[in-house]
Amino acid sequence: MQLEGIHHVTAVTGNAAGNLDFYTRVLGMRLVKKTVNQDVTDTYHLFYGDEVGHAGTEMTFFDWPNVGPHVAGAGDVTAVSFVVPSREVLGWWVERFDQEGVQHSGILERNGRGVLPFVDPEGQRLELVAGEKPGTTPWPKSPVPADKAIRGLGPVTITVATPEPTVRVLTEVMGFQQTGEYTFPDNPSRRARVYATGEGGPGAEVHVEDRVQLPDARVGIGGVHHVAFRTPDDEQHKEWQKRVMRAGLRVTPVIDRYYFRALYFREPGGVLFEISTDGPGFATDEDVEHLGEHLSLPPFLEPKRAEIEASLKPLYAPAAPAPVGP
Repeated sequence: MQLEGIHHVTAVTGNAAGNLDFYTRVLGMRLVKKTVNQDVTDTYHLFYGDEVGHAGTEMTFFDWPNVGPHVAGAGDVTAVSFVVPSREVLGWWVERFDQEGVQHSGILERNGRGVLPFVDPEGQRLELVAGEKPGTTPWPKSPVPADKAIRGLGPVTITVATPEPTVRVLTEVMGFQQTGEYTFPDNPSRRARVYATGEGGPGAEVHVEDRVQLPDARVGIGGVHHVAFRTPDDEQHKEWQKRVMRAGLRVTPVIDRYYFRALYFREPGGVLFEISTDGPGFATDEDVEHLGEHLSLPPFLEPKRAEIEASLKPLYAPAAPAPVGP
């Protein structure tokens, strides 16, 4: 039993319309599901991915405009990366970011790969990483050409005050193996260790940096709420729940999110982890051609649709003259 890599990363926005514009128009990702936070149903939950939202391609956002800005620190996801096909493609993205006014630090070489760090309009810390990501399908209607398009999620970097307990959970409980170590080229005093699972590659890596002097992070707008990891089916998912519990970590029951099953636990350094099934997927209640065009609700929320829609502000598609659903 082995985790196959990163399933999705969920972050926080305070501006759903601006978030939608940046991730679909600037980054060229597809809005594959417009739904609500199942625990706070008067707020949007937006999913961006490849053409069909394959597991491993999804960056998702809770729209929480009232939580305040993210406070970086220990117990934090300090970078989320996306894979693009080559280092040469990173140069194209530099030009695009300059045209769009996206703040970036230029192309760096890190851990044997070209990396382009940047931030979204709310300060979300992101990176483009040159590498391979098989099994994904660029969105044909993306404003970004297919040969330049984001292929899915790459490594996530987490920062903790004391690395040993976090590393034990990654290696002894979750089955990761250390595959490398590097210093940050723009700050050689910072060092991270690389841990990989499954068949490895950029979409199956967690980079762990320890910085003892940092205060604890506080999740807010421009920060990451949790990182989810992939398991292929319900049978293995239930075994992961038992395995995490046997390790002495507080873990939730298996929760049916309709598009996938999920369980949650907080690793000792403070980062919230999730393990999710690859399916059933986002075409469960919409055909692939029309993913993300209307508000989707899981069956248990359908009886409350009128109430939920009334609580949401209309969310406009980029450059559209009229709102696309509530």
